[in-house]
Amino acid sequence: MGGTGVLLLLLLAGVGVGVAWRPPKGKCPLRCSCSKDSALCEGSPDLPVNFSPTLLSLSLVRTGVAQLKAGSFLRTPSLHLLLFTSNTFSVIEDDAFAGLSHLQYLFIEDNEIGSISKNALRGLRSLTHLCVPPPPHAPRRHLALQPSETQGTLAAGDGPFSSSTRSLANNHLEALPRFLFRGLETLTHVDLRGNPFQCDCRVLWLLQWMPTVNASVGTGACGGPAALAHMQLRHLDPKTFKCRAIELSWFQTVGESALGVEPFSYQGEPHVVLAQPFAGRCLVLSWDYSLQRFRPEEELSAPSVVSCKPLALGPSLFVLAARLWGGSQLWARPGPGLRLAPTQALAPRRLLRPNDAELLWLDGQPCFVVADASKAGSTTLLCRDGPGFYPRQSLHAWHRDTDAEALELDGRPHLLLASASQRPVLFHWFGGRFERRTDIPEAEDVYATRHFQAGGDVFLCLTRYIGDSMVMRWDGSMFRLLQRLPSRGAHVFQPLLVTKDQLAILGSDFAFSQVFRLEPDKGLLEPLQELGPPALVAPRAFAHVTMAGRHFLFAACFKGPTQIYQHHEIDLSA
Repeated sequence: MGGTGVLLLLLLAGVGVGVAWRPPKGKCPLRCSCSKDSALCEGSPDLPVNFSPTLLSLSLVRTGVAQLKAGSFLRTPSLHLLLFTSNTFSVIEDDAFAGLSHLQYLFIEDNEIGSISKNALRGLRSLTHLCVPPPPHAPRRHLALQPSETQGTLAAGDGPFSSSTRSLANNHLEALPRFLFRGLETLTHVDLRGNPFQCDCRVLWLLQWMPTVNASVGTGACGGPAALAHMQLRHLDPKTFKCRAIELSWFQTVGESALGVEPFSYQGEPHVVLAQPFAGRCLVLSWDYSLQRFRPEEELSAPSVVSCKPLALGPSLFVLAARLWGGSQLWARPGPGLRLAPTQALAPRRLLRPNDAELLWLDGQPCFVVADASKAGSTTLLCRDGPGFYPRQSLHAWHRDTDAEALELDGRPHLLLASASQRPVLFHWFGGRFERRTDIPEAEDVYATRHFQAGGDVFLCLTRYIGDSMVMRWDGSMFRLLQRLPSRGAHVFQPLLVTKDQLAILGSDFAFSQVFRLEPDKGLLEPLQELGPPALVAPRAFAHVTMAGRHFLFAACFKGPTQIYQHHEIDLSA
């Protein structure tokens, strides 16, 4: 600070003025000493009032104020400097400094403040100094009245602008509310040293704010947690803080039990179709904008249905209904405003006991693959030909397949079949048909497989009813074991990408279902949340649906109604 600036500060404080000014009677409260533009109060049991409205500098020392309430200084609108030192108040409320639009210097040092409201500094648009840090090794001195000052004069020397003055320093603050300094663009100095800040997510906003301002900021060292105690805040890396959490909360229950749930988009609107075997139908759901709920839109009669697989092609909509008895069917809707109607019986001599159906695109054409669990049947690839879908290839006969998973590896279509009789087998598309490529070692008794991509890698979730379910990663020639997760009574291990979180849910018929999240740093799934009874009972499939900027998770349950959860993001730094 230049010499002219120091002189100006001294003049504002009334320091060095030879003749003390006697204000009009009643304008200098008890236990205060006043000059023309300044006042210093010590030991007052409450906040002094009745100052001159033209007061420029006010210093409060060892007062008995319990908290600074909103509008505490409305009667002194001309203040340029306000100093508190060695007081007992512990809380600063919202708008405590309302009306001080000219205040440039605010010092709050050596008090017992443990809490500051987020809007405590609102309106201080002229504030430049929230601190004046001491030079290295400078002795700390406090502003205090000398004996002669009790007679109404200010002693020259150590005033509120001396190099040892601090603000918000040496209090009991463990955290500061986010956006505390919002609107204070004029700040040039901030001193927060001497506070026992807890260096967890609560300080993240402060670490992110410091590099964005043209102000010198003194923050001191961490008071906790133990791993960071005594570390300087300025040395912390904001990128190491994990301050974003997610939570799935119950939102809605839908009707009957279900074996499958499939989201799809038709005419620009999200829809969901549920396979409900006990109700004997494929139930199509849409979003009710007025009620802000999902509601039934259409029912397709499908007794003993195990999978309802939708396909939208322009104005047309198809639904494959794979059924245990009575034959699988294709339903079609030629255009908007029409109803879905059965149009084709699908491979009645091949699909004897379907267990799963998947959609895939081969050579630019849509196809379905239906996994058949009958010993006499075979998994069948059906591709579009004219108005319907017809068998293109029989796969894996006699192996009682329980699940099919379409995926892309090395830029080519692949198909993974899980079977009750052998390890999962991987096929690749070659010469217009699927050819066996390899199987997956260390993967016996796998009921189903689901894949996801993250960081350029392809991962596989393998569901096992008894034993450990597994996570594997493609190494360019084979899937290799990455992680084992204990599972009991699991029929589904479903990966889901929700916003930027890669989740995976491991269902259970006998215990809570486990929600995991992929941690990119470790490349492993870490436990996140449990979902369980009485709502979630024997889950068989999960699906993610985005509607009106909100994210929902559908859980089809075999022994209870379908449950819908809403995905919430929680900012732990707020």
